[in-house]
Amino acid sequence: MQSINVLLDDGSRREMPLGSTARELAQSISPRLAREAVAAKVNSQVVDLARELVPDAHVTILTQDAPEALDVLRHTAAHVMAQAVIRLFPEAKLGIGPSIKDGFYYDFAVAETFKPEDLGRIEAEMRKIVAQKSPLTRHTIDRAEAIAMFRSQNETFKVELIEDLPFDAELTYYQHDNFLDLCAGPHLPDTGYVKAFKLLSIAGAYWRGDERRPMLQRIYGTAFYKQSVLDEYLIRLEEAKKRDHRKLGRELDLFSLQEEAPGFPFYHPKGMIIRNELEDFWRKEHRKAGYQEIRTPIILSRVLWERSGHWAHYRENMYFTKIDELDYAVKPMNCPGSMLVYRNGFHSYKDLPLRYCELGLVHRHELSGVLHGMARVRAFTQDDSHIFMTPSQIEDEVARVIALVHKFYTIFGLKYRVELSTRPEKAMGDIAVWNIAEAALENVLKAKGINYKLNPGDGAFYGPKIDFHIEDSIGRSWQCATIQLDFQMPEKFDLTYIGEDGDKHRPVVIHRVLYGAIERFIAMLIENFAGAFPLWLSPVQAVVLPITDRARAYAERVVAELEEAGIRAQLDARNEKIGFKIRAAQIQKVPYMLVIGDKEVQEGTLAVRTREGGDRGTSPVAEVIATLVQQIKEKT
Repeated sequence: MQSINVLLDDGSRREMPLGSTARELAQSISPRLAREAVAAKVNSQVVDLARELVPDAHVTILTQDAPEALDVLRHTAAHVMAQAVIRLFPEAKLGIGPSIKDGFYYDFAVAETFKPEDLGRIEAEMRKIVAQKSPLTRHTIDRAEAIAMFRSQNETFKVELIEDLPFDAELTYYQHDNFLDLCAGPHLPDTGYVKAFKLLSIAGAYWRGDERRPMLQRIYGTAFYKQSVLDEYLIRLEEAKKRDHRKLGRELDLFSLQEEAPGFPFYHPKGMIIRNELEDFWRKEHRKAGYQEIRTPIILSRVLWERSGHWAHYRENMYFTKIDELDYAVKPMNCPGSMLVYRNGFHSYKDLPLRYCELGLVHRHELSGVLHGMARVRAFTQDDSHIFMTPSQIEDEVARVIALVHKFYTIFGLKYRVELSTRPEKAMGDIAVWNIAEAALENVLKAKGINYKLNPGDGAFYGPKIDFHIEDSIGRSWQCATIQLDFQMPEKFDLTYIGEDGDKHRPVVIHRVLYGAIERFIAMLIENFAGAFPLWLSPVQAVVLPITDRARAYAERVVAELEEAGIRAQLDARNEKIGFKIRAAQIQKVPYMLVIGDKEVQEGTLAVRTREGGDRGTSPVAEVIATLVQQIKEKT
């Protein structure tokens, strides 16, 4: 009998009969491993356990704990859900159904919109399919057969997908029970593995993300291998709903989104206080770090965007207008404007690094289906900076930016993780230059001992980047700060400096943001703090609560003293019981409640209550003010 050798993770080789599957390999290693296996990784590709092994392959048997295992489960759950939908809604047409971060979805074309109560019916049908433990089998099929098969089932979306694939692409479909679907896999061995799942929501989604195409119905769900883990996740989801920045934004009167301007946020007075505090802190720290603030126009000529590369690489995300019969664009990014500011002057190597920073309003044409409160909008302010430097200064400047990112996020009490993103498929410039840029970023991360994840192919079209993903208080990730290294735009804009040798040289540019988009950062802060902002950011820092009308005059003097000390204070002199006023202040998440009764008036004191700690006793007015001023100053 012919045999093959495969390489295992421990470096050993194992001889297996030709035609052996990954499952059989697992059985040969250990019966327990075979029982716990859910998929395999063969030469870095995740495959079904039923896949035949190839000679000299590096094989990893994946159990439920493997990082890749959840994707396999959720992909299978999407197929189970699709079969359940077809059983209940036989006229439904299938779109696509991938696994995604935290779950899966499937898109359907249906005559009537799904209703929330349909989710329970679909879940019940899914449980029947799970109980059948139907094997999921993979089949290859040629192009003509595949088109004929799906056309006979009137699955027009599947036919379109096949027709758009390259002619030499391998076509496969998966079948369990009487359900089949065009799919590259991989999947679990049978439907019985899909036990802990939950359907979460319904949304509209344009076919293939194109607003000119049909609107489909998307059902989102999630799945885990253990019910206890699913239960924990659902609790986190409920907590996330309570923290939803759109809900809290309304309740705390911070911002609004109006039908007259979809995707364009309106800041209310309290929201502007938060924004202004963020901007004031940003300006102060940038001055200390050696940056100079600039401002560039919102509308710039098409000629500029062609030169920068945005016209070729980013045009579908831009807004346009005409001025004097010439084409102009509303800027989606601030960087070309900074290039013009640099080019406007004469620069020596002695001037570098030159650090420009800008709170620049940008506009991007986002599809209506992806708009999400303040987290995904069409107009937002980026806290951009562009650092012009010599090649020898790259690593020092990247290190300085990383230190500034760390300082900012430490002030907000935020944890973060780091990703290094490399050259994308559609990129400007010479590969050799890209390699130099990528190596420079990697060198800094290694030198600073920063753990990072490599994210191949996800760089900007003009350069590689380091991305900082904030983890909020309930474990969700938000991409905010980024550092992008660019050798391309200085070339495009013919930027130069005079070197030590007296000749012209080309500078290198770092593009970087710390907050990212201020709107998105505010959304993240709202949800991270559940609206209970730190004292220095709170729109109202203290509310003064007189118990009786007799205390009103004293309360007004206290408010005036607080405001004189720079503390944002309000007076609640409504004719309500003190308990009602305290609850109202707590609902508005005010950090300090200063209660005044007859005793406090006589003694010149305040009864202090805090948002988190309740009653803190009585203190003289001057002492309370000093405490608040110190906490605001230290940003505790």
